[in-house]
Amino acid sequence: MRSRVGWRRGARVRRDARVRRDALALLTLVALGAALSLGATASLGATVAADDVTAGETWRWPVDGPHVVIRPYIAPATRYGPGHRGVDLAAGDDLLAPADGVVSFAGVVVDRGVLSIDHGGGVVSSYEPVTTDLVAGDSVRAGQVIATIDGGHCADPCVHLGVRVDGEYVSPMLYLGGVPRAVLLPTRPID
Repeated sequence: MRSRVGWRRGARVRRDARVRRDALALLTLVALGAALSLGATASLGATVAADDVTAGETWRWPVDGPHVVIRPYIAPATRYGPGHRGVDLAAGDDLLAPADGVVSFAGVVVDRGVLSIDHGGGVVSSYEPVTTDLVAGDSVRAGQVIATIDGGHCADPCVHLGVRVDGEYVSPMLYLGGVPRAVLLPTRPID
């Protein structure tokens, strides 16, 4: 039979672990909320404000409408932490170039076809799972069919779109015009 002191110590350790886990989850949610409310959705080390993407840089959607985000971008708490470094978009068969660029990679990663386009200025977009005839160095124009979308990433047909700025993942919605500017409202009357 356990001693009463040992039982209390075990309960305290479990409680402390639960408190640390809950605090970490809350801190992660607060950090994510702060990043979204500031218009920045980059991982640690790089921030891209919504104002940095001008109307002239807004991309066209890489899939025909309706435009449905199946799974949103979720910034990781740390550079190598868990998160969803892109968005999953409901898709048909064709993948369209969202902006002009040059193919920087076209090939298989693990078991999926991946296509990456360098748009200049340190901005690279990546798509998976896809099949393409393009090769590195090919130029693409906005709206051009660049690949066919393969199944297997989502339960329903979808394509994963990731965007990196200077090597750091950011929310693709910054470029697709899907991040509304946050407006903070007072919670009580101003005296």
